Amino acid sequence: MKSGEMRSMSGEELESHIRELRQEIFNLRFRKSAQQVDNPVRIREARHELARALTIKRERALGISPGPSGQ
Repeated sequence: MKSGEMRSMSGEELESHIRELRQEIFNLRFRKSAQQVDNPVRIREARHELARALTIKRERALGISPGPSGQ
């Protein structure tokens, strides 16, 4: 999901998305330890997406608006 899509979410939707990503990362790491991961790159993608979501949450808390490029 792109940052623009996350920015259009409400606060509750963003919180829900963050919880889902954390659960997905946990499950992927668990499956990786059991060597049952279908797509190991998804772990990295999920971590990046979580970081994006947490950044947007923090921006909202501080009242910071995105830059002119929209990212």
